[in-house]
Amino acid sequence: MAPSKTARRRQASNRLLRGSRVYLSGPMDFVASRETEQKEGWRTRLGQFLGEAGAVVFDPWNKPEARGLHGYGRETPESARAREAWTFKNSRAGAQARAKLTGHYWETLHIDLRMVDTADFVIAYCPTNIYSVGTVHEIALSRLERKPVLFVSPPIEFPSYDALAKHLVKDAVGTHLLNELKAELPIKPNERGIPSLWYMPLVGGESFFDGFGFQLSKHRKRYGWKDTPIDEMERGRPPVRPLLPFLEALNERLPTKWDNKRKTYVRNDDWLLWNISKSGKVEGPH
Repeated sequence: MAPSKTARRRQASNRLLRGSRVYLSGPMDFVASRETEQKEGWRTRLGQFLGEAGAVVFDPWNKPEARGLHGYGRETPESARAREAWTFKNSRAGAQARAKLTGHYWETLHIDLRMVDTADFVIAYCPTNIYSVGTVHEIALSRLERKPVLFVSPPIEFPSYDALAKHLVKDAVGTHLLNELKAELPIKPNERGIPSLWYMPLVGGESFFDGFGFQLSKHRKRYGWKDTPIDEMERGRPPVRPLLPFLEALNERLPTKWDNKRKTYVRNDDWLLWNISKSGKVEGPH
């Protein structure tokens, strides 16, 4: 017999993600389409999943309204296009243009870092082929504050490049130009999604994932998710360690970490999820 709505609400109220605050960090400037990413990207999906668990989700595409500061730090397609006014001209006009842009984008930086600072933990999506400075800043800030960062580093492959290279195998000029293009971009496959060596000690070994697990049928059916490039990638190379099952387990118990000296899993006290009631009262031990 399925549990009643009251029983489900009571059960949900005792779970760890209820009332937790999560910030979703990842590339925004250099994604293929900002509009598509904002509407159908990974943040939207995780927001649905975490919101149903009772978490407060900080999504930089949909920033919370700051009281008394209407629209502060909000990002729109127009604000992204404003960067085209940037100039390196060493003149009064150049200095004025740069000051206008840095002042405008300061609001975005300010509110995003405040969301990171407010969050209990951070989920960061970090494909190794997409340039993103803000994500690095947010991860570093989180770890300086000993916040957990759940780091998703997906496999990076270029099937269209491989197909074109095969197509041009008898074309010496075309092959040369393609190799030049590979060096200029650069095009660097990372089939296993291995993260930067700098990220490894910064984030910690048990906080890395090679995908989201969006292909799990129960989630797709529940939320009505439609296919995106991430789905196509995860179908072709299913994640070995997907994030969604980890989040489901996190709702029930805190994660552990590996202790190199003791050669076993131990308590991970980076996970500080405050016990605060809906009324805002801090709930101590009973």
